Amino acid sequence: MPEVLVRKLDEAAIQALKRQAKQHGRSLQAELKAIIEDAARQAQFDPAEELARLRSLFKGRRFSDSAGLIREDRDR
Repeated sequence: MPEVLVRKLDEAAIQALKRQAKQHGRSLQAELKAIIEDAARQAQFDPAEELARLRSLFKGRRFSDSAGLIREDRDR
């Protein structure tokens, strides 16, 4: 597995990351690994792909127009 070296991190940042790691019950290295992997997953998020997935879930279904219900509720 590849390794990454990050130099010259701010001491305050390191201390904050150590506290966060302790709260999650992990080592600093495990905490940094989790943060980086989560950021990489989020960077791969494609809204168009997610929209296509959601549309496929409801394909062929008909939904009523709720505008009338909203107007009725506002008029009360």
